[in-house]
Amino acid sequence: MDANFLFFILLFTVAFLYASVGHGGASGYLALMALFSITPAVMKPTALLLNLFVSLTSFVQFYRSGHFRWKVFWPFALASIPLAYLGGLVVVDGHIYKKILGILLLVPIIRFFFFGNTNVEEQKENSFALSLLIGGLIGFLSGLIGIGGGILLSPVLLLLKWTDQKQTAAISALFIFVNSLSGLAGQLTKGIHFTNDMFLFVVIAFVGGLCGAYFGALKFRQTILKNVLATVLLLAVYKLLFTSA
Repeated sequence: MDANFLFFILLFTVAFLYASVGHGGASGYLALMALFSITPAVMKPTALLLNLFVSLTSFVQFYRSGHFRWKVFWPFALASIPLAYLGGLVVVDGHIYKKILGILLLVPIIRFFFFGNTNVEEQKENSFALSLLIGGLIGFLSGLIGIGGGILLSPVLLLLKWTDQKQTAAISALFIFVNSLSGLAGQLTKGIHFTNDMFLFVVIAFVGGLCGAYFGALKFRQTILKNVLATVLLLAVYKLLFTSA
């Protein structure tokens, strides 16, 4: 099978799966690009650009289904947006970038393998100060690495019992969108350029995200697909942390 065709199939699958759980999918896109030896200079802006379309699509679907909670969302966004912009301004050495990305990818792997069906029976009131702290930290990492931050925010919301699964998905989707927009704005000041391949990636991911958001918000659970994606992410982590390619 042609490598480009395989990449497009995997890209569609990643967008579908991540959108179905309210994520933009940057961690998955970055993992794929790492597996296909795409350079970090291309990885960061491409992942954020893809995030914009997929996360917004996902948010609209979850919002229409009544799962969004503004009160929980806005303190995170208040701190994350400016720090995502600052993170986008930072140029990281390619080797260091890959190591940081490899470590961060362990978060969705652990979640997909071990905490995919976390249920929150009794929700707690969110803390404004703690939300600012968490939002700022995740926002900076989002801009620095090229992720939207949903893979980091989602487990925090569930572990703190501030939201249930669907609410977490809705909040994460919008969180990813605003962070990706802010991080991309920071990178644009560095003179990055978008290629025709990037826009093709957007079209494929947008279609996959549209399908995933619809089925994730309204239709079905996808345990098997989550395990498959976690395996792909695990392969990317191995390549990023333990090989020089």
